[in-house]
Amino acid sequence: MSKALSQVPFATNEPVRTYAPGSPEVASLIAKYKEMWNQKIEVPMVIGGKEIKTSIHNRLESPQDHQHDLGFYHYGNMSHVDMAIETALAAKKKWSALGWEQRASIFLKMADLIAGPYRDELNAATMIGQGKNVHQTEIDAACELIDFLRFNVEFMTEMYSEQPVSSEGMWNRSEYRPLEGFCFAVTPFNFTAIAANLPTCMAMLGNVVVWKPSLSQVYSAHVLMKIFKEAGLPDGVINMVITDGAETAEKILSHKDFAGLHFTGSTSVFQNMWKMIGDNIHKYKSYPRIVGETGGKDFVMVHPSSDSVEVATALVRGAFEYQGQKCSAASRAYIPQSLWEAVKTEMGSQLSTIKVGSPEDTSNFVNAVIHKGSFEKCKKYIDNAKNDSDAEIVFGGTYDDSKGWFVAPTVILTSNPQYSSICEEIFGPVLTIFVYEDSKWEETLKLVDETSPYSLTGSIFSKDRYAIEEAYHALENAAGNFYINDKPTGAVVGQQPFGGSRASGTNDKAGSKMNLMRWVSVRSVKETFVAPRSYKYPFLG
Repeated sequence: MSKALSQVPFATNEPVRTYAPGSPEVASLIAKYKEMWNQKIEVPMVIGGKEIKTSIHNRLESPQDHQHDLGFYHYGNMSHVDMAIETALAAKKKWSALGWEQRASIFLKMADLIAGPYRDELNAATMIGQGKNVHQTEIDAACELIDFLRFNVEFMTEMYSEQPVSSEGMWNRSEYRPLEGFCFAVTPFNFTAIAANLPTCMAMLGNVVVWKPSLSQVYSAHVLMKIFKEAGLPDGVINMVITDGAETAEKILSHKDFAGLHFTGSTSVFQNMWKMIGDNIHKYKSYPRIVGETGGKDFVMVHPSSDSVEVATALVRGAFEYQGQKCSAASRAYIPQSLWEAVKTEMGSQLSTIKVGSPEDTSNFVNAVIHKGSFEKCKKYIDNAKNDSDAEIVFGGTYDDSKGWFVAPTVILTSNPQYSSICEEIFGPVLTIFVYEDSKWEETLKLVDETSPYSLTGSIFSKDRYAIEEAYHALENAAGNFYINDKPTGAVVGQQPFGGSRASGTNDKAGSKMNLMRWVSVRSVKETFVAPRSYKYPFLG
């Protein structure tokens, strides 16, 4: 039991390393990349702190060279999911009883381990397994994850300190208990930071977790489990299973002690899981907490008063950083007729200098998409645009899967505001542009709002403050993260809490106290110092 009201270290955003050519930091990272590239590893599941190996070995692949042998991961079955649930529940009593300062120390240590001795290893694993260049890796696997850990500790203490008022003769308190049961974290391939944050933010609050990472992210997940162990996270608090997604969901969501789902992934999968929870609602001890961040069809809306170079730069960065594989990536843009030629010229100039290839070459801005399925999806939209009468390829339109899953940054121009690639989520380096008549600004705002079922991110470009105000209100429900004169990507923990609504999720804002509130169950405690000794109130005389 703590004998002090502890103040945690003040959280600040981790500085982003530049990895400038010739710098010691880029030399160190690329040396680690090459070392790990030439190793053959095996990735076990981790349950109760023990490495769990199976007879089923699935090949680890790298997007930039799908023929290269990185090693394999051990693929589990439902007996391992049962084991993970039982192990988590067995660890719960001791973990939830641990003082919050002791829990906080573990996650602060994780942050320092990532900032220091594990930075190159975690970054290199993300580059190799998820196909990110040095900059995209640094802002994700290093900086964003460090920020999540440090800021969440600070948010946790702020939440714990929020207490009710007390009237004379009593003391009222709020106790922020972990959820009753175990939690389930389902994480995506595209952000190592998200993969770590979903289980750790729940565990930080005294919960125990079964974690199923994406099969395309197991390399960096393996490094994360090493970091968790070294930071002192007790065995059984976070258990990593590498199993079939649908079967795992069915097993976990039918368990009586299931208490919460923290999810990032596709809309359809999340909706199916929500339905499954509803179907099983009578089985649970409590109503489960459900938090999900899903798809996006993120927009850039351009007013005629905008600067064409600023718009073009935002489109190139917003659409093609990390090959458009961000939930927040710019995927559709609406440009006024009066600016289109200038924007097109500037985009062409910038795109002509972009190199595509392996992240080992740090001069490559664009790398491979994550796997064959993603490659084939991008290829389909590109081929359709080449053949459809209401669309044309303005830039890019090439692809090559002979070595890696490479798709060139592609810009489609459509005359049809309901064209497939401007409405449907692609999750690749494909941007679709619709050019509107300048006089139809208000009409186009309505089009932006109604075209997509998603509501994750979006941006407005304008030099006209009245136009910004108009767009601000017209697009109020079109984006959970709204940017003015900037690309719709790059949310920073503690600065722009992230999440969207409509088909994009529950908008519980990762990187904020709002998200942490979902993983506690509050108990109100009233203590009366001198208890009444008669039932009679004054009105009785």
